[in-house]
Amino acid sequence: MNKKKFILYSSDGCHLCEQALSLILQQITADEIDIVDIVDEEKLVELYGVHIPVLERVDDGAKLFWPFSNEELSDLFS
Repeated sequence: MNKKKFILYSSDGCHLCEQALSLILQQITADEIDIVDIVDEEKLVELYGVHIPVLERVDDGAKLFWPFSNEELSDLFS
């Protein structure tokens, strides 16, 4: 069975992003998530700049915007 993949949109030095990653890694493994620094792409800054951290499920594009709860994460991961 293929593992689901996720993207965490983040930026360097973002303490909220670090908190979000800590919550995420309580439920999935590090190989299931890619961390994307939005600063590298202007379009991502436009989309997520004031909303990071944002977690996206790759297969269908479902997103959670911070703050998110363990329950919301469980729903996204299932």
